[in-house]
Amino acid sequence: MQKVLVVDDAAINRQILADLLKTDHTVILAKSGDQALTLAAQHVPDLILLDVVMPEVNGYEVLRQLKADPRTAAIAVIFITGLDTPEDEEYGLTLGASDYITKPFNLAVVRARVRCHLQLARQRRMLETLANIDGLTEIANRRHFDERYAAEWAHAMHHGQPLSVAILDIDFFKDYNDRAGHAMGDRVLQAVASVLTDGLIRSTDLAARYGGEEFALLLPDTDAKGAMQLAERLRDATGRLAIPHPDAHGFGRITVSLGGATLQQATQETAADLLKAADDHLYRAKKEGRNRVAWRPSSPVLPVRSR
Repeated sequence: MQKVLVVDDAAINRQILADLLKTDHTVILAKSGDQALTLAAQHVPDLILLDVVMPEVNGYEVLRQLKADPRTAAIAVIFITGLDTPEDEEYGLTLGASDYITKPFNLAVVRARVRCHLQLARQRRMLETLANIDGLTEIANRRHFDERYAAEWAHAMHHGQPLSVAILDIDFFKDYNDRAGHAMGDRVLQAVASVLTDGLIRSTDLAARYGGEEFALLLPDTDAKGAMQLAERLRDATGRLAIPHPDAHGFGRITVSLGGATLQQATQETAADLLKAADDHLYRAKKEGRNRVAWRPSSPVLPVRSR
C-alpha cells in the first residue's frame, strides 16, 4: 500500500484523517514539524498531508526543509489549513505545495484529492524507475547512481558519517566477448549484476551498472573495513559462479576486480575525488594481477584466495 504521512498538532485532526485513509493506505502520524521531517526521511512516504499552523516549526518551514533534502524533495505535499485566503494559497504553492485542503474537512474532498495525488505519485515513480534502470541487467543505471551518490555524499558530510564507494570491472571481458560472442557476454553482465544485488543486504546500499563491463557500489554509513569485507565477498561469489572463460590468462573462469575508497572526513576532497580514488584503486587491483580488491584507506591489496 502507498504511504501517507499526516502531520497535525491537533490529535483530533490526526485521528479523523487516519480513520479516513487507513483502509486503503499505510498511514504514518506526526504531531510536530520536527517529527514530520524525521519520519519523512525515514519512511519516504508517497504523500504528505501537512498542517500549516503548528507551534515551533510551522508547515511552511517543514515544506522548505523537505524540498531542500534530496531524499524527500519529490514527495507531494498537500497543505491542510484554515488559512484559505488566495494569498495564503499562493504562498504555499510557490514554496512547492501540490494542493490545499481546508479545515473543517470535507471527507469526500479529502479522499478524492488524496486518491488523485497518490495516482500521480505512482505514475511518477513508474517513470522514474524506467529512467533509472539499466535495460540489460535490470539494476540501477549510471544516472541513478550519480543522483544517489550526490545525495549520500551530502548526507555523509553533514552528519560526519562514513561513505564508501567501489568500482568493479569484469576481468578480460573484451577477450570473453571476442571469443564467446556478445550474447554470452550479455549473460555474464546479467549474472554479475545478480551477484551484486543478492550480496547487498541493506536497502540503503546500491549496485549500478556504471558503463560497459563496469559496475559501481554505493555503501552509505560503511567504514573501510566493512566495505572491503563486502567487496571481497562479492569478488568471491562471482568466481563461484564458475562461468568458463576461454582465455582468462590462467583463471579459467569469469572473475572481477574491485577498487574502492572510503570518505575521510578530515580531508577536503570532493565527491569526484572519492570516485577517482576508487577508480585508481581498481586500476591498482588490475595492475597487480586482477581478481582482487584494492581499497583506500587500506592495508595492501587483498590477494586472491587459494582454492
